[in-house]
Amino acid sequence: MEIRRDEYIAKLERLRGNGRIKIITGLRRCGKSYLLFRLFKNHLLDKGVKETSILELSLENLENARYRNPFALLDYFRSRMEDIHGQCYIFIDEIQFCSSMDNPDSLGDKITFVDALLSLSKHPEADIYITGSNSKMLSSDILTQFRDRGDEIKVLPLSYSEFYEAYPDKTNAWLDYMTHGGMPYSLHLSNHEEKAEYLRKLFRLTYIRDIAERNNLSERDQEAIGIILDFLSSAIGSLTNPSRLENRFISERKMKISHNDISRLIGYIEDAFIISSSKRYDLKGNAYFDTPLKYYFTDIGLRNARINFRQTEETHTMENIIYNELIRRGCSIDVGVVESITKNKEGKSQRSKLEIDFVVNSSGQRIYIQSAFSVSEKEKQNQETRSLKMVHDSFKKIVITGDRIYPWFDQDGIYYINLQDFLLNRNSLVF
Repeated sequence: MEIRRDEYIAKLERLRGNGRIKIITGLRRCGKSYLLFRLFKNHLLDKGVKETSILELSLENLENARYRNPFALLDYFRSRMEDIHGQCYIFIDEIQFCSSMDNPDSLGDKITFVDALLSLSKHPEADIYITGSNSKMLSSDILTQFRDRGDEIKVLPLSYSEFYEAYPDKTNAWLDYMTHGGMPYSLHLSNHEEKAEYLRKLFRLTYIRDIAERNNLSERDQEAIGIILDFLSSAIGSLTNPSRLENRFISERKMKISHNDISRLIGYIEDAFIISSSKRYDLKGNAYFDTPLKYYFTDIGLRNARINFRQTEETHTMENIIYNELIRRGCSIDVGVVESITKNKEGKSQRSKLEIDFVVNSSGQRIYIQSAFSVSEKEKQNQETRSLKMVHDSFKKIVITGDRIYPWFDQDGIYYINLQDFLLNRNSLVF
């Protein structure tokens, strides 16, 4: 089964030969190595690059263990480049296996793979691409280490469009994606039991272990991370904060852990790209609220596995999937807050705050988006659009709905589009 990642290939092609190190990051098992060593390599070959000009090395393989020394790694590629005339492409997989070494010329300093790659990048004909598959490479500060000499390509699990294209039975594609998400390997598994166990094992054997190793976590912290993941997975699309989670620890798990420690552990989970967060934005005051936040899982299948597939209702599931698609399209996303003033039965004014699911900023434009499972009834339509109608500017206002509809505008200029139509069409927000 051939899985296409055309958007990432296009991005790599745009960065090709720019003199900077291409750093492919993302959630473990989301397809980084496959993207580089198969899809992008085949792309280069189709462009006329000779296979001998592509130098590949996986530091995970035991036979390449000697190159985990940054000095040996540098010498290895320098020697191989001597036989190549013209542009050469360097692919290094699992770069985090490269150890740090004492600097022979300085006390206290360490030489790392970053130093080796920066030195290698000075060669005018070296075009360097690296991937990493554990938490040492899944760090939000990775570009800082490269001193502004790197370009990050953040790879996400399969979008619904990528999943749909590879899926053999299109009639079941949405149900499978909504349930098991877009981790590429799950496409090779045949039934729910196999997919569910695979996703559970990713947490049990990979993600939590990686976070623990990177941050030297105690057993208590590891247990707390598992509980935090359980809490967040049961509350996607809901506002929460460390203080609320602290209370849940006490009431539900009889465990005392401070909100500061919870905040620290959530940061580790975000650094590993397992979850993302959105802040609330006051549209009238043009200011952010520091708390509470909304959290979403990078892959909906991982979220569902964390709660043992017990809460796969489409309302919150589709909101998470929409969020991930907007991130994939390069948007920044906030939760919109607007103030509403209404009269009660006694005629007194009442103030309330209404929420817009997504305030999307992209390329200097703003779009307001509401996720609604159904707007087939007028009362439900009014409920879902009430917050949008409180925003009095000229930016686009959209309702993405699970209803099977053709796109249409209502009398207030609000645009309605079906969820799958939105996901399958990269230009669905352009109208």
